[in-house]
Amino acid sequence: MIRVLIADDQALVRAGLSALLGAEDDIEVVGVAEDGLQALERARELRPDVACLDIRMPGRDGIEVARALDADESGPIPVLILTTFDLDDYVFGALEAGASGFLLKDADPDEIVRAVRQVAAGQGTIDQTLTRRILREFVQRRRLQPVTAQRADGLLTAREREILLLLAEGLSNEEIAARLVVEVSTVKSHLARMLPKLGVRSRLQAVVWAYQNRVVAVPDVDHG
Repeated sequence: MIRVLIADDQALVRAGLSALLGAEDDIEVVGVAEDGLQALERARELRPDVACLDIRMPGRDGIEVARALDADESGPIPVLILTTFDLDDYVFGALEAGASGFLLKDADPDEIVRAVRQVAAGQGTIDQTLTRRILREFVQRRRLQPVTAQRADGLLTAREREILLLLAEGLSNEEIAARLVVEVSTVKSHLARMLPKLGVRSRLQAVVWAYQNRVVAVPDVDHG
């Protein structure tokens, strides 16, 4: 059973998400919070498998809460950011705070449910309409900063590097398995070994690592 905490300052949103997720056989909404401070307290108390956080909340915003939960002394709590805002700075903030996923609230209900399951499974997710633009800009903003992580060539096996490149294309485990003509369990095994090598905990963070370390080609900015 996937235990979920929902934090949003709008009662209608809390009720809607609770009804949507609670209707699933494998998901249980264990708590709700109406502001950032309450979200942080309830998350530390309940230790959910996934904390679904809005970004703009009174007290502390979702990014602050995500950062605190990622660094929690009892162990990180996976965070899925759900918001009506798709501004780049919010996405960057969520990624840097250690959030495992970022999804717009107007996503299809099935997509929200799937995102919760993916985050709970350590896969991570990001709204597909934002992925390429966001990750490219994420890297461009940091091009002048030194990269301390090792390059994938000397860190990963050939197969792991291949899977990392497919992750960066936004492919699911099933799609990667089909592309490589292997079992899904094989892909999962490679991911389980690869993520610790990169020092990350989710597929999403692995993709960010790939862009930051130029494993995935980032086109030059056109200054016109």
